[in-house]
Amino acid sequence: MEIEQQVWGFTPGGEAVILYTMRNASGAEVRLTNLGAAVVSIIVPDRAGNLADVVLGYGKFENYMNDSAAFGKTVGRYANRIARGIFTLDGQEYRLAQNNPPNHLHGGPDGFANRIWEGRVETNRVVFALISPDGDQNYPGELSVEVIYDWDDDNVLDITLQAHADAPTIVNLTNHTYFNLAGESSGSVLDQILQLDASRWLPTDATLIPTGELVSVVDTPMDFRQAKPIGRDIDADFEALNYGGGYDHCWVIDGWEPGKMTENGTLYDPVSGRAVTFSSTQPGVQVYTGNYLQGTPAGKSGRPYANRDGVAIECQGFPDAPNHADFPSQRLGAGEIYREQISMRFTVR
Repeated sequence: MEIEQQVWGFTPGGEAVILYTMRNASGAEVRLTNLGAAVVSIIVPDRAGNLADVVLGYGKFENYMNDSAAFGKTVGRYANRIARGIFTLDGQEYRLAQNNPPNHLHGGPDGFANRIWEGRVETNRVVFALISPDGDQNYPGELSVEVIYDWDDDNVLDITLQAHADAPTIVNLTNHTYFNLAGESSGSVLDQILQLDASRWLPTDATLIPTGELVSVVDTPMDFRQAKPIGRDIDADFEALNYGGGYDHCWVIDGWEPGKMTENGTLYDPVSGRAVTFSSTQPGVQVYTGNYLQGTPAGKSGRPYANRDGVAIECQGFPDAPNHADFPSQRLGAGEIYREQISMRFTVR
């Protein structure tokens, strides 16, 4: 495994933005940056052996600063939404920014996705570290976070998300990479095939806050138990799809147990033959079909992205879990260790 690092640029405040390249024996690559502890590129072969970058992103580091799409980034302190930006922990109410009105999204306007992390190379891995002080974005407790990226010769990207706090808090971390297995500049992902190991999903209100129900996917457009094109049902007249402008919902992973690595599903491109299979220790997976990508800065190939040019597959805890006692808890007590893993296995068919 080769790992190269280079200065990509400097923020207006003078902080160095570093680009890391992890290259395995076959020449497949993962590129990362300490800006948002983000995945910048994943370059893997198709069935003919041709390499292409299969994740959306930017060619200029400046476009990663405060980008609304959060391309490839580590989002937190709480990924996804918290209703009205309010939660109660141990009898005390906390109010967060309503940066996705009327709700709180991805840790707030200055969440982890918009920070410069401390990066380091440890033999064959890249580690990013961040300290989030008590009161950061109005969250309680000082939180120390690490994101560890491992890339191997079998084209498996493992992401370890871990944290500990000095006081009780809430934590929900995920990676926010958008995939297009035909190549990042190839256009719509609607013909790519998605399968999810999920027989239930979380219905929401019109602002995409879960109602608290866990509902069967049977006979709905939310059923991906059998692989189907992402676009087959995306424009169906179905309340949830109308709310999200497409898919932007959380599925409940079948067979999930705390700490257990469980397969979540597979994305497959029949043209290139590329596939990626996701596994994680998280109870849910949020699938977002890039319904509002129009207007983001031009991508790495210089082509502006259109809506649905990528799909984000976010292994995570349930949205708004602090306000739903029946959901798996995202509470982290003082001295406890938060540790979740995500694995992405790239293959060809």
